[in-house]
Amino acid sequence: MDAPRNHTTVVGQDRPIRLDNGIEIGPVTVAYQTVGRLNADRSNAILVCHALTGDHHMAGVNPVTGKRGWWDGLVGPGAVLDTNRFFIICPNVLGGCMGTTGPREINPATGRPWGPGFPVITIGDMVTVQARLLDALGIDQVFCVIGGSMGGMQVLEWTSAHPQRVFSAVPIASSYRHSAQNIAFHEVGRQAIMADPDWHGGAYHERGVTPHRGLAVARMTAHITYLSETALHRKFGRRLQDREAVTYGFDADFQVESYLRHQGSTFVDRFDANSYLYITRAMDYFDLATEHGGKLANAFRGTPTRFCVISFSSDWLFPTVESRAIVRALNSVAANVSFVEVDSDKGHDAFLLREPEFHETLRGFLDGAARHRGLPALAEARP
Repeated sequence: MDAPRNHTTVVGQDRPIRLDNGIEIGPVTVAYQTVGRLNADRSNAILVCHALTGDHHMAGVNPVTGKRGWWDGLVGPGAVLDTNRFFIICPNVLGGCMGTTGPREINPATGRPWGPGFPVITIGDMVTVQARLLDALGIDQVFCVIGGSMGGMQVLEWTSAHPQRVFSAVPIASSYRHSAQNIAFHEVGRQAIMADPDWHGGAYHERGVTPHRGLAVARMTAHITYLSETALHRKFGRRLQDREAVTYGFDADFQVESYLRHQGSTFVDRFDANSYLYITRAMDYFDLATEHGGKLANAFRGTPTRFCVISFSSDWLFPTVESRAIVRALNSVAANVSFVEVDSDKGHDAFLLREPEFHETLRGFLDGAARHRGLPALAEARP
């Protein structure tokens, strides 16, 4: 397989990007990864949108963590995202902390990190920046937009805001709006960060500190929502951590406690606290129905896009009922849509894990859409 390539591109230099809140920003740096080759007519691009705590290092080794990319097993020659056929693009979102303009990056107007002065953003703003990236790459229409969780929100925003630019779309384990329960979990995480004495109103970079404790608690809280009760019980049960009996104290007696503490401590090494605040807020604001007169179907009326909506049976963060609402809205406007609920006990994180039914569903949809589009394998397309 061609090695994944990491890039940065600057957009919004000549034409600033107008955010949903009315503020204009620019220039904006976009960090992104590509794998595979773009064909001659630029018709084989797949845009992969990452989730809340993900980044653009989808495949290969993440240079920050030293670990394989979050979808590494799905990308390559003959893989689900087949680089013999497709050109894969995965951008880091606006507001992120892996090279795309966000609160950790330098504000060109001040020469200092944006910090709390960074404008509040939306999922729509993230997609606007991605559209500018595709413009810069000379790609008018993507073959497919794919994403799970917050990535699925970006997929739905793409199909609503730029329907003519999306031939096919796969929102996975996602929703057309953030529920009250999910907003509540995010608020707990944000309050943990802002209560950390090292947050300093978001200006911690200028003081040379980081609100590690608050960000770790935010991650621990969120991580619980990514797993199912069955998955937690299978992995940990009530097993003790490296001891014969409880300590009658507040150390990590149980394996599940140790696991969550580890998740929190490793997360703070790679993620920025302010980015966490901004990106969770963008998810909270997402509501396609409200944006289209209170009727979700209006977001998709007249869409030419082919959809495959995928959910997981044990996902209680973005339950199947929310995916079914998307499917009903698409059906009501006679859109081309298929739907699969994958039977899995792994919870929300199933879209990141080895789930054969999910992988075969995605492979089958992409293959069928490619045949419908007349998109050959790159080897077949050579003269």
